[in-house]
Amino acid sequence: MSEKYIVSARKYRPSTFRSVVGQQSLTHTLKTAIASGRLAHAYLFCGPRGVGKTTCARIFAKTINCEHPTPDGEACNECPSCKAFNEQRSYNINELDAASNNSVDNIRDLTEQVRIPPQTGRYRVFIIDEVHMLSQAAFNAFLKTLEEPPEYAIFILATTEKQKIIPTILSRCQIYDFARITVPDIVQQLQYVCEQEGVEAEPAALNVIAQKADGAMRDALSIFDQVAASTQGHITYQSALDNLNVLDYDYYFRLVETFLTGDVMQALLIYKEIRDKGFDSQFFINGLAQHLRDLMVASTPQTRKLLEMNDEVAQQYGTQSAKLAPQFYYRALDLCNTCDLNYRNASSKQLLVELTLVKLCQLVVAPQQQPSQQPPIKKIATAPAAPQPQQQAAPQRPQAAVPSQQPQAAAPRPQSAAAPQPQAVAKPAPVAPPQAAAPTGRPAPRSLGNAPRIMVNVTNADNAAAKPQVAATPQRTQAFTAEQLTAAWHDYIEEHPQERALVTTMSYAQPQRGDSDEHYVMIVGSPTEQKHVEEHKQAVVSFLCDALKNDRLALDVKVSETPIDTPKILSPREVVEEIKQHNSGFNQFLKDFNLGLA
Repeated sequence: MSEKYIVSARKYRPSTFRSVVGQQSLTHTLKTAIASGRLAHAYLFCGPRGVGKTTCARIFAKTINCEHPTPDGEACNECPSCKAFNEQRSYNINELDAASNNSVDNIRDLTEQVRIPPQTGRYRVFIIDEVHMLSQAAFNAFLKTLEEPPEYAIFILATTEKQKIIPTILSRCQIYDFARITVPDIVQQLQYVCEQEGVEAEPAALNVIAQKADGAMRDALSIFDQVAASTQGHITYQSALDNLNVLDYDYYFRLVETFLTGDVMQALLIYKEIRDKGFDSQFFINGLAQHLRDLMVASTPQTRKLLEMNDEVAQQYGTQSAKLAPQFYYRALDLCNTCDLNYRNASSKQLLVELTLVKLCQLVVAPQQQPSQQPPIKKIATAPAAPQPQQQAAPQRPQAAVPSQQPQAAAPRPQSAAAPQPQAVAKPAPVAPPQAAAPTGRPAPRSLGNAPRIMVNVTNADNAAAKPQVAATPQRTQAFTAEQLTAAWHDYIEEHPQERALVTTMSYAQPQRGDSDEHYVMIVGSPTEQKHVEEHKQAVVSFLCDALKNDRLALDVKVSETPIDTPKILSPREVVEEIKQHNSGFNQFLKDFNLGLA
């Protein structure tokens, strides 16, 4: 009969600190504490799943009871205590699963066991796994025992969610944070397992398994068993992809090439291939975002160490990242993130992803086509005008260059109305139609021969030429009556209810005609009201001018010499007090329902 099969996660579970994967600094600290005899009465091991929290707790419990520890701080595995532990019959180690034993009664049973001293060895170790699952009452019942345990009792709490543990428990423990195991460390351990089990595996396949495990060594060993069973001990890269339903990164490399060339149709075809293989579109878009992130960190040697993959694949990422600018990564990652956020609410999810791919294809190509599609802003074609004014002219000199190399020198400039009379030193030649249209639509100048020319600054000349092109808006002078002004006045009050103080003042302080048909005066009751209206006067006058089509309207705000009986603006609290004074039934209503203002 063949030997009973044991899964790799149990068979290769570490039994010494040395064999723990990816936690070298933490295990070194624990060994140092054991060697120096500086042991705390309570420890908290926290971190992601499958990184070795419970395993290290068991190794720690075995080592502190070992009768003959090795010089490097490991258990000897030869003394009666170590043998009892290895055979799972040690009474000095007690484990409690808080996920299923989280009541006050369970904690009381535990505290009763703490009272019993060890029969052999020096310490009794109590390991509480998933301690965050304890109820609030159980935590409170455990506090006193955790704070003042017997000198032989040591508590080791393990959890994946440290934030759920109450602060009074945290303050009584030494906290050790376990890190995610890196992909190279997982790959190295998987290679060791392959050697022990006689399994042939491609490095790329082990890299896929390590990435799928997401930092958990236990998950990596479970995935390894699954793939090894389906391939009969010959793990290839393609078999790992097929068994784990992982999308080959070659698709993403091909997609990025379509982004570089702007080939929208090819990008959509690649997306169709991925959907035909049964991959979810949101899974695809998240994988594309991860691929773009990896390209970004591979673009510089300083961040290339953030890539969690083997050297061969990392080199491939570095080669493709050299073809892209940093701005592409930022905008591409933002598009992928937006697509992921909108995916759940999209009525056509396929169209949303395809539209994202179209935008990604335009990130590289569109900026290169922009200069030829849009004319430069400063090069504006203008009609022939008078010669350039004197203050903008440079010293005259004979022609020394080909006319086509100085198109700005012969460009016609419009005459400003306030400009002084120009010098009669040289008259620009008339401009002929161009032989070939320039990209900006500006005619090319003819040769001036040996005639002297005026050299001008391009920037100043263009700014001067642009000013006369903005035509002044004619002033509106349509006549209006006092009734029309009053109607526009009330329109402003109705359209601006949020300006409560202003419209209240405007409702009782109607404008009165002044010394002309366009001049009106507004009489208010106090300087405070005058100041408030003056702050909004420009907006009010602008509204009235637009409504009456007359830009000559003027409004003055004056304070009345005699007191004006104006309505008082009440606050919500004052409104309630006013109602209470005039309505006794309202007081009883407030008392019956225990109401009041905050």
